[in-house]
This record gives sequence, structure tokens and C-alpha cells, in this order.
Amino acid sequence: MKKITPFQICFIAFCTVINLVGGSIALMLKLPVYLDSIGTFLTAALLGPAYGVIPGILSGIISGVSTDIYAFYFIPVQIMTGIMAGFVFKTSWIKKWKTPFGVLLISLPGTAVSAVITAFLFGGVTSSGSSILVILLHKLGMNLVTSVFVVQALTDYLDRLLAVGITVAVLALMSDSMKGQIKKYA
Repeated sequence: MKKITPFQICFIAFCTVINLVGGSIALMLKLPVYLDSIGTFLTAALLGPAYGVIPGILSGIISGVSTDIYAFYFIPVQIMTGIMAGFVFKTSWIKKWKTPFGVLLISLPGTAVSAVITAFLFGGVTSSGSSILVILLHKLGMNLVTSVFVVQALTDYLDRLLAVGITVAVLALMSDSMKGQIKKYA
């Protein structure tokens, strides 16, 4: 990492707040997606993987203390997501028809980590609205770990697809000078 500017610190803090607000909305509405990585994606897209992990870590800590204790345990997923997003946004995988595949590259490593955490630490049940789907599949006869992985794969992919879509839209709205100011020295 190179020297971080005050503008970048403010941008990362803003992106942390975006994660917190998105995650709180998803939690309150019991949505089957998480909405807690939009800020992570914005940071990763503009500043790369090293900085991309910071909003996820910070929002995981703050959420874990304030609204959702489960957020602490999923910080490794946020780290994996920030790293993968930082690398994928630097490639052409988030362009037109390649985007669904780029999202898959971002999503799968975090899904594997998330499924292990959910299945082995929490028995498949967390604060997320997707827990209902896990229980349903498990009650229909599917193994718990398989149920968690299937649901995580679907919900994580949908969540990351939404986050990438929002990130791409926000980046398109940002001026080149603003993007340049954020990227300066990164």
C-alpha cells in the first residue's frame, strides 16, 4: 500500500457507511441478500484489493457491535470479497456480457468461506433472511452443509450481482476528476 490521502480516508469511511446502511436495510427487511458490500466494491474498484478490504472489515466490526453480532464472524467473507473485487474490477471481467462471469469470480471464494462459517459455527441459521431457505432445503432432505452452500451460492451471487450493478452505475455517474482524486497515489 502506498501513502493514503485524507480524501481516500474519507472515501473509505463513506463506503463503510454505505455497507452499514445496506446491511441494516437487508437485515431489517429480512431480505435473502445482504447489501453489505456495495461500499467494499466501490473502494475495490477505485483503489484496488488492498484498500477494498477496509470497508468490509470496518462495517463488520461496527455491525457486530451495534446491530448484528453475526457480522463479526463473516469478516473473513468481507475480506475475500474485497480482495476478489479489487482484482476483478482491474480486468475486463466487469464489462458487458462478461459481467455475470466476473461476478461469479468475485462471489465463489467468499461463498465457500461463508458456507463453512454458516454451517459449522451456526448450524445453518444466521440473522439473514436466507436462513429460511437453508432450513427449507434441509427439511426437504438435503444435507445441512449442502443446503447452506446451495443457498449461499445463490444468495451471494445475487447479492454480488446487485452490488456490481450499483457500483458500475455509480462509477458511470462519477466524473473523471473525482475518480482521479480518489485514485491519486493508490
